[in-house]
Amino acid sequence: MADGHRSPTVRLRRLGHELRRMREATGKTIYEAAADLEWSSAKISRLENGLTKRPDVHHVRALCALYDITETAVVEAMVTLAREARKRGWWSAYKDVLAGSYVGLEAEASSIRTFQPLVIPGLLQTAEYTAAICRAAMVRDDAEVERRVEARLARQQILVRDDPPHLWAVIDEAALLRLGPEVREGQLRKLLDTSPLEHVKVQVLPMSAGLHAGLAGPFVILEFPDPTDRSIVYLETATDDLYLEESAQVGRYTLLFQHVCASALSIDASIAHLSTMLDELEGDDGTVPRQVAEKLPQPRQWR
Repeated sequence: MADGHRSPTVRLRRLGHELRRMREATGKTIYEAAADLEWSSAKISRLENGLTKRPDVHHVRALCALYDITETAVVEAMVTLAREARKRGWWSAYKDVLAGSYVGLEAEASSIRTFQPLVIPGLLQTAEYTAAICRAAMVRDDAEVERRVEARLARQQILVRDDPPHLWAVIDEAALLRLGPEVREGQLRKLLDTSPLEHVKVQVLPMSAGLHAGLAGPFVILEFPDPTDRSIVYLETATDDLYLEESAQVGRYTLLFQHVCASALSIDASIAHLSTMLDELEGDDGTVPRQVAEKLPQPRQWR
């Protein structure tokens, strides 16, 4: 991967994993290591969990010495990780609208697999759709909506760089049926534009599939080019982000994704389905075609 695509977030995470591995190899607990260096246990814990945004290279050298890491090449590799983790990613310019670590992890992922039952995946959204999503989420300030759209479009640049990640997205048909008239045509065309891209796969999970394995909600599986960086499952809620790294957890979601893919239309059939939806759009009046309207939930008849 080109140096310009290296993610400080991934470097920080790898540094923490290595420091934890070194400590555990000595048999020391966090409290014992902290006592030896006369540090707080919280300082070591934050370093090991990738929560120290600007790790001090002197602290890294001190920990290497404590753990009897004397090989110069290894120590310098750890120091290099610390220095790279201190750099700012492009997303730091959007810290007012981008929170958490996800974008930094996504930026260096080699594989992104996602199931989205309610919305179009962020990497495949049009600017108009992103703006509509923001307003639906009660973002009223036009300037903030514009910033969020800019940040989303900046994220999408990973798909057009020289070494793009492999994106495999399964989208529930419900997300497609929710497309408002102001964004419907453009969003369908953007999804269809992925057809010639070898590194992007899109599958549609049709309403006719009925109950399926993905009913628990959306998720993203991230894999990285360096084998020392463990895969991650990312879960987003209304109030927090959750990252699962244990191999059993990642394995569970990998199996879940396989089952969702099996329930979805094939890639070719999905493109054909999207093309049909686009062809069914009637004129410019924004009305919902009969074939699409029949699939939408009908209003309750009150008595």
